[in-house]
Amino acid sequence: MVCKLRALAILGAGLWFAGVAPALAQQGDVNAPDLILVNGRVLTLDERSTVAEAVAVRDGKILATGSSASIKALAGAKTRVLDVSDKTVIPGLIDTHAHFKAAGLADYVVTMGRAKTVAEALETIKAFAARKRPGEWIVGGAWHPPSQLAEKRYLTRQEIDSVAPDNPVYLRTVGHFSMANTMALQTVGVDKTTANPSGGSFERDAAGELTGVLVETAIDRVEKAVPPWTEDDEIRQFAIAEGVLNRFGITSAVEGATEARDIRTLQKLAASGKATLRVGLMFRPEPPADLTAWEAIMSGNGAASGFGDDWLKFAGIKIFYDGGMTLKTALMRDAYPDSHDNYRGIAQQTPERLKQLISICNRYGWRVGVHVVGDLGVDQVLDALEAADKEKSIRDRRFVLIHASLIRPEQMERAHALGVRIDFQNVFMWDKAATVERFLGRATADRAVPTRTLIAKMGLDNLGAGTDFPVNPIDPFLNMYIMVTRKDPNGNVYGAAEAISREQALRLYTSAAARYTFEETRKGTIEPGKLADLVVLSADYMAVPDAQIKDIKADMTLVGGQVVFQR
Repeated sequence: MVCKLRALAILGAGLWFAGVAPALAQQGDVNAPDLILVNGRVLTLDERSTVAEAVAVRDGKILATGSSASIKALAGAKTRVLDVSDKTVIPGLIDTHAHFKAAGLADYVVTMGRAKTVAEALETIKAFAARKRPGEWIVGGAWHPPSQLAEKRYLTRQEIDSVAPDNPVYLRTVGHFSMANTMALQTVGVDKTTANPSGGSFERDAAGELTGVLVETAIDRVEKAVPPWTEDDEIRQFAIAEGVLNRFGITSAVEGATEARDIRTLQKLAASGKATLRVGLMFRPEPPADLTAWEAIMSGNGAASGFGDDWLKFAGIKIFYDGGMTLKTALMRDAYPDSHDNYRGIAQQTPERLKQLISICNRYGWRVGVHVVGDLGVDQVLDALEAADKEKSIRDRRFVLIHASLIRPEQMERAHALGVRIDFQNVFMWDKAATVERFLGRATADRAVPTRTLIAKMGLDNLGAGTDFPVNPIDPFLNMYIMVTRKDPNGNVYGAAEAISREQALRLYTSAAARYTFEETRKGTIEPGKLADLVVLSADYMAVPDAQIKDIKADMTLVGGQVVFQR
C-alpha cells in the first residue's frame, strides 16, 4: 500500500516538473543535481536562519541553496525542476517521541479515539466484536478515558462483557492503565484472589471484585497473552504508519519504547528499500528482577546506542519510572490535592533499583531515556544519572528525560550540568490540560511543559519536541501552535509565560531534534551535504496568524530527495 502511495506521489510530482533547456556543456555533467526546487521560501534553519529561494538535491543530499537563478544554473539535462510557487519549504520534521506503529493499526484494533461517552465506547467495541469469531481476541488502540469520556472514568469488565461476552477483550490506554473483560482475565488466570504484582494492581471495587482495570505492572499479565501479529501483518502495519507520518511532513521519528520484535520488523522494512521514515529506536526490554539477566541484555551481542544507519539506528534504552499527570500516577513532591493519605504517585521501581539499571546500561555504552513526569520523579531520576556519571561520564552522551512535564528550574540546571536532554510534548496539554488542572490544580497545570524556561535554562539544542502519539495527536503543526499560544481547544491559555516563538518551535522539530540521535550533521537543517529531507507547506508558517498555525498541512514530503507524499 505504501509502495503504491509512494509511486503515485512521485507520478503526481511529475506534473509539477518542467523541463529546463540545458547548455550543451551540462548534458554530460554527472555532478548536476537530480532535483531542484525553485521559487520558494526556503527556511534553511542554519545558524543564521537564512531564507533562500531554491534548493538543489543530488544523490539524496542537499547540493546547494540560494536564489532561484543561481540554482537553476546548476541544472543538467536530466535535472527535474520543481516550481513550488512561493510556498514555504522547511527541513523534514522529526518527532522525538512517538509510538508510531499505532498509525498503521486501523485494520487490526478497535479504534476508541472518537468515543465521547461510555455508551459510545461500548457501541464501538460491539461493532468490532461483530466481525470477530467467538474466542478471538479483541484488542483496543490507545485512548484516554479519563480525559476523553464524559464520565471521566475507565470501562468496567462487566460493561465490556455486555457487548463482547464471547471474546477476550483487552483495551490499552496510554501505557499505565488498561482494561480487560472477564474472559480475558480468566484466560490469564486472574481472579479476585490473585495477588497484586509489585508496582501495579488489579483494581477491585468496594466488595473486592475485579473491575477489569489493570494498573502499571499488572498490565503485563494480559498484554503477554495477546496473540502476536504475523510478520507480514507487522511489516504492513509499519509501512502504513510511516506513510501516515509522511502525510504530516514527518521524515524521522524516535520510536519511544520498542520491543525486539518491532526492531526486527523495522529492519526488514528498511532492508526492503520501502521505508519512508528514518527511525531512532528506544529499545525497551522489560527489566527482569535479576540484575544479572539485565546485564546480559545490555551486553547482548555488543551493539550499543548509535548502532545502525540513516534509516534505522539504536537511540538508547527506554526505562519507565513514574506514571502520568492525568493518570494521577506522576510522582510528586507534594501530595495530590484530593489525597487523604499523603498520596504522591507511583514509581515502577525503587530509586536504588533505578540506579542499578542505569548503571548497567551505562557500563555497556547504552544511552538511557527515562520516562518521568512528576517533580519528585525527576529528582530521583537525576539522582540516578548523577550516580551513573560518577562511575562513567555521561556528559557527552545525551541521556534523556522523556516528558519531564513538571520539571522545575533547579532540576533543569542539574540536567544541563550532566548534558542530559529533555524531550517533551506540549501537545499533551491540547485536550488534557483541564484534566491536569482537575487532578493537580491550576498552578500545576500552568507550569506543565515549561517550554520557555527549559530553553532559557538548558539551551534549545538540548531539547526536542514530540507527540507521544497515539497518546496525543501526531500533527506537528498542532503541537507548534500549542507551543506558540499555550491554548487548548476551547481557547483557554495554560501557562502563557511559557509560550515560545515560531522559529523556536520549528527548531524543536528540526535542528534541535536531530541532536537526539547525534545526527545534527546529517539532518535537521537545509544545508549542503545534509540529507534531502524536505517539506513543502500549504501556508507560510512564519507569517500566518497564530490561529492558523494548527491548520498548516504538508503539501509534499521528500525523504532523501524522493517524494514520499504529495497532497
